[in-house]
Amino acid sequence: MWVWGIGVAVYFVAVTYRTSLGVAGIDATHRFDINASALSTFSILQLLVYAGMQIPVGLLVDRWGTKRILLLGVVLFTAGQFGFALSGSYGMALASRALLGCGDAMTFIAVLRLGTRWFPARRGPMIAQVAALMGMAGNLVTTLVLARVLDVFGWTPTFAGSAAGGLVILLLVIFFLRDHPEGHAPPPVSHAGGGYVRRQITDAWREPGTRLGMWVHFTSQFPGMVFLLLWGMPFLVEAQGIGRDTAGELLTLVVVSNMACGLVYGQVIARHHAARTPLVLGTVLTTATAWAAAIFWPGDHTPMGMLVVLCVVLGACGPASMIGFDFSRPANPPGRQGTASGIVNMGGFTASMTTLLAVGVLLDLTHDDYSIAFATVFVLQALGLTQIVRLRGKAVRRERERVVASRVEAVHVPA
Repeated sequence: MWVWGIGVAVYFVAVTYRTSLGVAGIDATHRFDINASALSTFSILQLLVYAGMQIPVGLLVDRWGTKRILLLGVVLFTAGQFGFALSGSYGMALASRALLGCGDAMTFIAVLRLGTRWFPARRGPMIAQVAALMGMAGNLVTTLVLARVLDVFGWTPTFAGSAAGGLVILLLVIFFLRDHPEGHAPPPVSHAGGGYVRRQITDAWREPGTRLGMWVHFTSQFPGMVFLLLWGMPFLVEAQGIGRDTAGELLTLVVVSNMACGLVYGQVIARHHAARTPLVLGTVLTTATAWAAAIFWPGDHTPMGMLVVLCVVLGACGPASMIGFDFSRPANPPGRQGTASGIVNMGGFTASMTTLLAVGVLLDLTHDDYSIAFATVFVLQALGLTQIVRLRGKAVRRERERVVASRVEAVHVPA
Protein backbone atom coordinates (compact mmCIF):
# COMPACT_ATOMS: atom_id res chain seq x y z
CA MET A 1 0.00 0.00 0.00
CA TRP A 2 2.72 2.50 0.92
CA VAL A 3 4.60 1.73 -2.31
CA TRP A 4 1.52 2.64 -4.31
CA GLY A 5 1.23 5.73 -2.12
CA ILE A 6 4.62 6.91 -3.34
CA GLY A 7 3.44 6.58 -6.93
CA VAL A 8 0.31 8.56 -6.09
CA ALA A 9 2.49 11.23 -4.42
CA VAL A 10 4.37 11.63 -7.70
CA TYR A 11 1.07 12.21 -9.50
CA PHE A 12 -0.02 14.66 -6.77
CA VAL A 13 3.05 16.82 -7.34
CA ALA A 14 2.71 16.57 -11.14
CA VAL A 15 -0.88 17.86 -11.01
CA THR A 16 0.18 20.69 -8.71
CA TYR A 17 2.70 21.81 -11.32
CA ARG A 18 0.33 21.18 -14.24
CA THR A 19 -2.44 23.35 -12.81
CA SER A 20 -0.23 26.11 -11.38
CA LEU A 21 -0.81 28.27 -14.45
CA GLY A 22 -4.56 28.17 -13.78
CA VAL A 23 -4.16 30.61 -10.87
CA ALA A 24 -1.32 32.56 -12.50
CA GLY A 25 -2.83 33.27 -15.92
CA ILE A 26 -3.46 36.96 -15.27
CA ASP A 27 0.02 37.36 -13.74
CA ALA A 28 1.53 35.65 -16.80
CA THR A 29 -0.12 38.09 -19.20
CA HIS A 30 1.53 40.98 -17.34
CA ARG A 31 4.91 39.27 -16.82
CA PHE A 32 5.34 38.31 -20.48
CA ASP A 33 3.15 41.06 -22.03
CA ILE A 34 0.96 38.63 -23.99
CA ASN A 35 -2.67 38.42 -25.20
CA ALA A 36 -5.27 35.68 -24.71
CA SER A 37 -4.08 33.55 -27.64
CA ALA A 38 -0.48 33.64 -26.44
CA LEU A 39 -1.60 32.81 -22.90
CA SER A 40 -3.55 29.79 -24.12
CA THR A 41 -0.44 28.62 -25.97
CA PHE A 42 1.18 27.79 -22.62
CA SER A 43 -1.47 25.24 -21.78
CA ILE A 44 -1.91 24.09 -25.38
CA LEU A 45 1.78 23.31 -25.76
CA GLN A 46 1.85 21.59 -22.38
CA LEU A 47 -1.16 19.44 -23.29
CA LEU A 48 0.14 18.83 -26.83
CA VAL A 49 3.31 17.34 -25.38
CA TYR A 50 1.28 15.45 -22.76
CA ALA A 51 -1.13 13.95 -25.30
CA GLY A 52 1.62 13.17 -27.80
CA MET A 53 3.58 11.30 -25.13
CA GLN A 54 0.74 9.04 -23.99
CA ILE A 55 1.26 6.12 -26.37
CA PRO A 56 5.09 6.22 -26.16
CA VAL A 57 4.86 6.34 -22.36
CA GLY A 58 2.36 3.47 -22.33
CA LEU A 59 4.73 1.38 -24.45
CA LEU A 60 7.67 2.25 -22.18
CA VAL A 61 5.71 1.38 -19.03
CA ASP A 62 4.87 -2.02 -20.51
CA ARG A 63 8.51 -2.52 -21.47
CA TRP A 64 10.56 -0.90 -18.68
CA GLY A 65 8.21 -1.00 -15.70
CA THR A 66 6.90 1.73 -13.42
CA LYS A 67 9.91 2.88 -11.41
CA ARG A 68 12.10 3.93 -14.33
CA ILE A 69 9.29 5.88 -15.95
CA LEU A 70 8.33 7.69 -12.74
CA LEU A 71 11.97 8.58 -12.08
CA LEU A 72 12.29 10.14 -15.51
CA GLY A 73 8.96 11.92 -15.11
CA VAL A 74 9.91 13.49 -11.78
CA VAL A 75 13.22 14.77 -13.16
CA LEU A 76 11.53 16.34 -16.18
CA PHE A 77 8.55 18.01 -14.51
CA THR A 78 10.70 19.36 -11.66
CA ALA A 79 13.17 20.85 -14.14
CA GLY A 80 10.24 22.35 -16.05
CA GLN A 81 8.81 23.98 -12.92
CA PHE A 82 12.20 25.43 -11.96
CA GLY A 83 12.62 26.74 -15.50
CA PHE A 84 9.18 28.36 -15.40
CA ALA A 85 10.07 30.05 -12.11
CA LEU A 86 13.19 31.61 -13.63
CA SER A 87 11.70 32.46 -17.04
CA GLY A 88 12.17 36.05 -18.02
CA SER A 89 10.93 35.67 -21.59
CA TYR A 90 7.91 34.15 -23.27
CA GLY A 91 10.05 31.68 -25.23
CA MET A 92 11.83 30.34 -22.16
CA ALA A 93 8.51 29.99 -20.33
CA LEU A 94 7.04 28.02 -23.26
CA ALA A 95 10.02 25.66 -23.30
CA SER A 96 9.66 25.13 -19.54
CA ARG A 97 5.96 24.26 -19.82
CA ALA A 98 6.75 21.80 -22.62
CA LEU A 99 9.35 20.10 -20.42
CA LEU A 100 6.85 20.02 -17.56
CA GLY A 101 4.22 18.48 -19.82
CA CYS A 102 6.66 15.77 -20.90
CA GLY A 103 7.37 14.77 -17.30
CA ASP A 104 3.71 15.04 -16.32
CA ALA A 105 2.81 12.66 -19.17
CA MET A 106 4.81 9.88 -17.52
CA THR A 107 2.97 9.87 -14.20
CA PHE A 108 -0.65 8.81 -14.42
CA ILE A 109 -0.27 5.80 -16.71
CA ALA A 110 2.59 4.55 -14.54
CA VAL A 111 0.48 4.97 -11.40
CA LEU A 112 -2.39 3.03 -12.99
CA ARG A 113 0.04 0.24 -13.91
CA LEU A 114 1.41 0.28 -10.35
CA GLY A 115 -2.12 -0.15 -9.01
CA THR A 116 -2.74 -3.24 -11.14
CA ARG A 117 0.44 -4.81 -9.70
CA TRP A 118 -0.31 -4.10 -6.03
CA PHE A 119 -4.10 -4.58 -5.85
CA PRO A 120 -6.56 -7.26 -7.07
CA ALA A 121 -8.42 -6.61 -10.34
CA ARG A 122 -11.81 -6.24 -8.62
CA ARG A 123 -10.54 -3.12 -6.88
CA GLY A 124 -9.36 -1.54 -10.14
CA PRO A 125 -12.17 1.04 -10.53
CA MET A 126 -11.83 2.26 -6.95
CA ILE A 127 -8.03 2.37 -7.07
CA ALA A 128 -8.10 4.41 -10.30
CA GLN A 129 -10.60 6.88 -8.83
CA VAL A 130 -8.54 7.25 -5.63
CA ALA A 131 -5.42 7.95 -7.71
CA ALA A 132 -7.32 10.64 -9.62
CA LEU A 133 -8.66 11.99 -6.31
CA MET A 134 -5.13 12.42 -5.00
CA GLY A 135 -4.26 14.24 -8.20
CA MET A 136 -7.15 16.60 -7.58
CA ALA A 137 -5.79 17.15 -4.09
CA GLY A 138 -2.77 18.58 -5.89
CA ASN A 139 -5.13 20.88 -7.75
CA LEU A 140 -6.63 21.86 -4.41
CA VAL A 141 -3.18 22.87 -3.17
CA THR A 142 -2.81 25.01 -6.28
CA THR A 143 -6.06 26.89 -5.79
CA LEU A 144 -5.85 27.24 -2.01
CA VAL A 145 -2.15 27.70 -1.37
CA LEU A 146 -0.27 28.59 -4.54
CA ALA A 147 -2.65 31.41 -5.49
CA ARG A 148 -2.17 33.10 -2.11
CA VAL A 149 1.59 32.53 -2.04
CA LEU A 150 1.81 34.07 -5.51
CA ASP A 151 0.04 37.21 -4.31
CA VAL A 152 2.40 37.57 -1.34
CA PHE A 153 5.82 36.48 -2.63
CA GLY A 154 5.63 36.95 -6.39
CA TRP A 155 6.42 34.79 -9.38
CA THR A 156 9.93 33.38 -8.94
CA PRO A 157 9.84 32.49 -5.21
CA THR A 158 6.42 30.84 -5.61
CA PHE A 159 7.25 28.59 -8.55
CA ALA A 160 10.80 27.82 -7.39
CA GLY A 161 9.54 26.95 -3.92
CA SER A 162 6.90 24.60 -5.32
CA ALA A 163 9.54 22.91 -7.50
CA ALA A 164 11.44 21.89 -4.36
CA GLY A 165 8.70 19.34 -3.68
CA GLY A 166 9.80 17.46 -6.78
CA LEU A 167 13.24 16.88 -5.27
CA VAL A 168 11.72 15.24 -2.18
CA ILE A 169 9.55 12.97 -4.32
CA LEU A 170 12.56 12.03 -6.43
CA LEU A 171 14.36 10.65 -3.36
CA LEU A 172 11.29 8.63 -2.32
CA VAL A 173 11.05 7.03 -5.76
CA ILE A 174 14.76 6.19 -5.90
CA PHE A 175 14.93 4.51 -2.50
CA PHE A 176 11.48 3.05 -1.82
CA LEU A 177 9.40 2.47 -4.98
CA ARG A 178 9.12 -1.09 -6.35
CA ASP A 179 7.35 -2.23 -9.50
CA HIS A 180 5.56 -5.18 -7.90
CA PRO A 181 5.32 -7.13 -4.61
CA GLU A 182 8.11 -9.56 -3.81
CA GLY A 183 7.56 -12.87 -5.58
CA HIS A 184 4.81 -11.51 -7.84
CA ALA A 185 6.78 -10.44 -10.88
CA PRO A 186 4.68 -10.50 -14.07
CA PRO A 187 5.49 -13.16 -16.68
CA PRO A 188 8.18 -12.03 -19.12
CA VAL A 189 6.94 -10.48 -22.36
CA SER A 190 8.94 -10.58 -25.55
CA HIS A 191 9.84 -7.07 -26.68
CA ALA A 192 12.25 -8.09 -29.40
CA GLY A 193 11.90 -7.02 -32.98
CA GLY A 194 10.78 -3.86 -34.67
CA GLY A 195 7.20 -5.10 -34.85
CA TYR A 196 6.64 -4.96 -31.08
CA VAL A 197 5.53 -1.32 -31.01
CA ARG A 198 3.25 -1.75 -33.98
CA ARG A 199 1.69 -4.90 -32.53
CA GLN A 200 1.08 -3.32 -29.13
CA ILE A 201 -0.65 -0.25 -30.58
CA THR A 202 -2.59 -2.16 -33.22
CA ASP A 203 -3.82 -4.86 -30.84
CA ALA A 204 -4.88 -2.31 -28.23
CA TRP A 205 -6.65 -0.14 -30.81
CA ARG A 206 -8.53 -3.07 -32.30
CA GLU A 207 -10.30 -3.64 -29.02
CA PRO A 208 -13.63 -1.74 -28.99
CA GLY A 209 -13.20 -1.27 -25.24
CA THR A 210 -9.99 0.72 -25.79
CA ARG A 211 -11.61 3.01 -28.35
CA LEU A 212 -14.74 3.43 -26.24
CA GLY A 213 -12.56 4.28 -23.25
CA MET A 214 -10.74 6.93 -25.27
CA TRP A 215 -13.99 8.60 -26.37
CA VAL A 216 -15.40 8.47 -22.84
CA HIS A 217 -12.26 10.22 -21.61
CA PHE A 218 -12.43 12.67 -24.55
CA THR A 219 -16.06 13.64 -23.93
CA SER A 220 -16.09 13.76 -20.14
CA GLN A 221 -12.86 15.37 -19.00
CA PHE A 222 -12.22 18.50 -21.01
CA PRO A 223 -14.85 21.04 -19.73
CA GLY A 224 -13.54 20.78 -16.18
CA MET A 225 -9.92 20.67 -17.35
CA VAL A 226 -10.28 23.80 -19.50
CA PHE A 227 -11.99 25.66 -16.66
CA LEU A 228 -9.40 24.71 -14.05
CA LEU A 229 -6.28 24.73 -16.19
CA LEU A 230 -6.63 28.20 -17.68
CA TRP A 231 -9.93 29.87 -18.55
CA GLY A 232 -11.95 29.59 -15.34
CA MET A 233 -10.17 32.40 -13.50
CA PRO A 234 -10.31 34.92 -16.40
CA PHE A 235 -13.97 34.05 -17.06
CA LEU A 236 -14.96 34.61 -13.44
CA VAL A 237 -12.87 37.76 -12.93
CA GLU A 238 -13.11 39.51 -16.30
CA ALA A 239 -16.50 38.36 -17.62
CA GLN A 240 -18.40 37.98 -14.35
CA GLY A 241 -16.76 40.81 -12.40
CA ILE A 242 -15.91 38.61 -9.42
CA GLY A 243 -12.93 39.31 -7.17
CA ARG A 244 -9.91 37.02 -7.45
CA ASP A 245 -10.37 35.63 -3.95
CA THR A 246 -13.97 34.64 -4.66
CA ALA A 247 -13.00 33.25 -8.05
CA GLY A 248 -10.31 31.16 -6.37
CA GLU A 249 -12.93 29.80 -3.97
CA LEU A 250 -15.13 28.78 -6.89
CA LEU A 251 -12.21 26.98 -8.52
CA THR A 252 -11.60 25.27 -5.19
CA LEU A 253 -15.24 24.16 -5.23
CA VAL A 254 -14.62 22.41 -8.57
CA VAL A 255 -11.73 20.50 -7.01
CA VAL A 256 -13.67 19.56 -3.86
CA SER A 257 -16.62 18.39 -5.96
CA ASN A 258 -14.22 16.36 -8.10
CA MET A 259 -12.83 14.58 -5.06
CA ALA A 260 -16.29 13.82 -3.65
CA CYS A 261 -17.62 12.57 -6.99
CA GLY A 262 -14.53 10.41 -7.46
CA LEU A 263 -15.23 8.50 -4.27
CA VAL A 264 -18.91 8.03 -5.18
CA TYR A 265 -18.25 7.00 -8.80
CA GLY A 266 -15.55 4.54 -7.77
CA GLN A 267 -17.83 2.83 -5.24
CA VAL A 268 -20.78 2.69 -7.63
CA ILE A 269 -18.80 1.19 -10.52
CA ALA A 270 -17.02 -1.33 -8.30
CA ARG A 271 -20.42 -2.66 -7.16
CA HIS A 272 -22.49 -2.12 -10.32
CA HIS A 273 -20.43 -2.48 -13.49
CA ALA A 274 -23.45 -1.71 -15.67
CA ALA A 275 -23.56 1.82 -14.22
CA ARG A 276 -20.55 2.91 -16.28
CA THR A 277 -22.41 4.19 -19.34
CA PRO A 278 -25.30 5.86 -17.45
CA LEU A 279 -22.81 7.73 -15.27
CA VAL A 280 -20.86 8.94 -18.29
CA LEU A 281 -23.91 10.05 -20.29
CA GLY A 282 -25.54 11.65 -17.26
CA THR A 283 -22.38 13.61 -16.44
CA VAL A 284 -21.88 14.85 -20.00
CA LEU A 285 -25.50 15.97 -20.42
CA THR A 286 -25.60 17.66 -17.00
CA THR A 287 -22.33 19.44 -17.77
CA ALA A 288 -23.67 20.70 -21.10
CA THR A 289 -26.83 21.99 -19.42
CA ALA A 290 -25.00 23.82 -16.63
CA TRP A 291 -22.41 25.21 -19.06
CA ALA A 292 -25.13 26.59 -21.37
CA ALA A 293 -27.03 28.15 -18.47
CA ALA A 294 -23.89 29.86 -17.14
CA ILE A 295 -22.60 31.33 -20.40
CA PHE A 296 -25.97 32.29 -21.97
CA TRP A 297 -27.63 33.67 -18.84
CA PRO A 298 -29.53 36.86 -19.78
CA GLY A 299 -28.08 40.07 -18.43
CA ASP A 300 -24.54 41.27 -17.80
CA HIS A 301 -23.56 38.68 -15.18
CA THR A 302 -24.52 35.15 -14.25
CA PRO A 303 -25.95 34.86 -10.71
CA MET A 304 -23.58 33.48 -8.10
CA GLY A 305 -25.92 30.56 -7.44
CA MET A 306 -25.65 29.43 -11.07
CA LEU A 307 -21.86 29.73 -11.00
CA VAL A 308 -21.79 27.56 -7.87
CA VAL A 309 -23.93 24.95 -9.64
CA LEU A 310 -21.60 25.07 -12.65
CA CYS A 311 -18.53 24.51 -10.49
CA VAL A 312 -20.13 21.60 -8.64
CA VAL A 313 -21.13 19.97 -11.94
CA LEU A 314 -17.68 20.52 -13.48
CA GLY A 315 -16.25 18.60 -10.54
CA ALA A 316 -17.86 15.42 -11.91
CA CYS A 317 -16.00 15.67 -15.24
CA GLY A 318 -12.76 14.13 -13.98
CA PRO A 319 -14.34 11.11 -12.24
CA ALA A 320 -16.53 10.45 -15.29
CA SER A 321 -13.47 10.47 -17.55
CA MET A 322 -11.83 7.83 -15.35
CA ILE A 323 -14.58 5.43 -16.39
CA GLY A 324 -12.82 5.26 -19.75
CA PHE A 325 -10.09 3.17 -18.11
CA ASP A 326 -12.77 0.82 -16.76
CA PHE A 327 -13.73 0.06 -20.36
CA SER A 328 -10.16 -0.45 -21.60
CA ARG A 329 -8.84 -2.43 -18.61
CA PRO A 330 -10.90 -5.64 -19.14
CA ALA A 331 -10.38 -5.42 -22.90
CA ASN A 332 -6.58 -5.79 -22.73
CA PRO A 333 -4.17 -8.33 -21.16
CA PRO A 334 -1.71 -7.20 -18.43
CA GLY A 335 1.18 -6.84 -20.87
CA ARG A 336 -0.78 -4.28 -22.90
CA GLN A 337 -2.34 -2.24 -20.09
CA GLY A 338 0.13 0.65 -20.35
CA THR A 339 -0.35 1.03 -24.09
CA ALA A 340 -4.15 0.86 -23.81
CA SER A 341 -4.18 3.37 -20.94
CA GLY A 342 -2.03 5.71 -23.04
CA ILE A 343 -4.56 5.60 -25.87
CA VAL A 344 -7.43 6.29 -23.46
CA ASN A 345 -5.59 9.12 -21.72
CA MET A 346 -4.98 10.87 -25.04
CA GLY A 347 -8.71 11.46 -25.40
CA GLY A 348 -9.44 14.05 -22.74
CA PHE A 349 -6.18 15.92 -23.19
CA THR A 350 -6.67 16.15 -26.95
CA ALA A 351 -10.13 17.62 -26.37
CA SER A 352 -8.77 20.00 -23.72
CA MET A 353 -5.96 21.16 -25.99
CA THR A 354 -8.37 21.79 -28.86
CA THR A 355 -10.78 23.74 -26.66
CA LEU A 356 -8.04 25.81 -25.02
CA LEU A 357 -6.85 26.92 -28.46
CA ALA A 358 -10.35 27.60 -29.77
CA VAL A 359 -11.32 29.66 -26.73
CA GLY A 360 -8.15 31.78 -26.90
CA VAL A 361 -8.55 32.48 -30.62
CA LEU A 362 -12.27 33.27 -30.34
CA LEU A 363 -11.72 35.59 -27.38
CA ASP A 364 -9.28 37.62 -29.46
CA LEU A 365 -11.58 37.63 -32.51
CA THR A 366 -14.72 38.56 -30.57
CA HIS A 367 -13.08 41.06 -28.18
CA ASP A 368 -13.47 38.81 -25.12
CA ASP A 369 -16.98 37.48 -25.75
CA TYR A 370 -16.91 34.42 -23.48
CA SER A 371 -20.37 33.25 -24.56
CA ILE A 372 -19.18 32.60 -28.10
CA ALA A 373 -15.75 31.29 -27.10
CA PHE A 374 -17.06 28.87 -24.46
CA ALA A 375 -19.72 27.51 -26.85
CA THR A 376 -16.97 25.45 -28.53
CA VAL A 377 -17.45 22.95 -25.69
CA PHE A 378 -20.74 21.78 -27.21
CA VAL A 379 -19.13 20.85 -30.52
CA LEU A 380 -16.66 18.44 -28.95
CA GLN A 381 -19.29 17.01 -26.60
CA ALA A 382 -21.54 16.21 -29.56
CA LEU A 383 -18.68 14.50 -31.40
CA GLY A 384 -17.76 12.43 -28.36
CA LEU A 385 -21.32 11.38 -27.58
CA THR A 386 -21.77 10.16 -31.15
CA GLN A 387 -18.72 7.92 -30.85
CA ILE A 388 -19.71 6.58 -27.42
CA VAL A 389 -23.13 5.54 -28.70
CA ARG A 390 -21.56 3.93 -31.77
CA LEU A 391 -18.95 1.88 -29.87
CA ARG A 392 -20.74 0.95 -26.67
CA GLY A 393 -22.58 -2.10 -28.00
CA LYS A 394 -19.47 -3.63 -29.55
CA ALA A 395 -17.38 -3.07 -26.43
CA VAL A 396 -19.96 -4.53 -24.04
CA ARG A 397 -20.51 -7.63 -26.22
CA ARG A 398 -16.78 -8.21 -26.48
CA GLU A 399 -16.38 -7.83 -22.72
CA ARG A 400 -19.14 -10.38 -22.06
CA GLU A 401 -17.51 -12.84 -24.45
CA ARG A 402 -14.25 -12.56 -22.50
CA VAL A 403 -16.01 -13.12 -19.18
CA VAL A 404 -17.78 -16.24 -20.49
CA ALA A 405 -14.53 -17.59 -21.97
CA SER A 406 -12.63 -17.07 -18.71
CA ARG A 407 -15.34 -18.88 -16.73
CA VAL A 408 -15.27 -21.82 -19.15
CA GLU A 409 -11.49 -22.06 -18.80
CA ALA A 410 -11.79 -21.96 -15.00
CA VAL A 411 -14.32 -24.79 -14.96
CA HIS A 412 -12.87 -27.04 -17.68
CA VAL A 413 -9.30 -27.36 -16.52
CA PRO A 414 -7.26 -29.75 -18.71
CA ALA A 415 -6.34 -33.04 -17.01
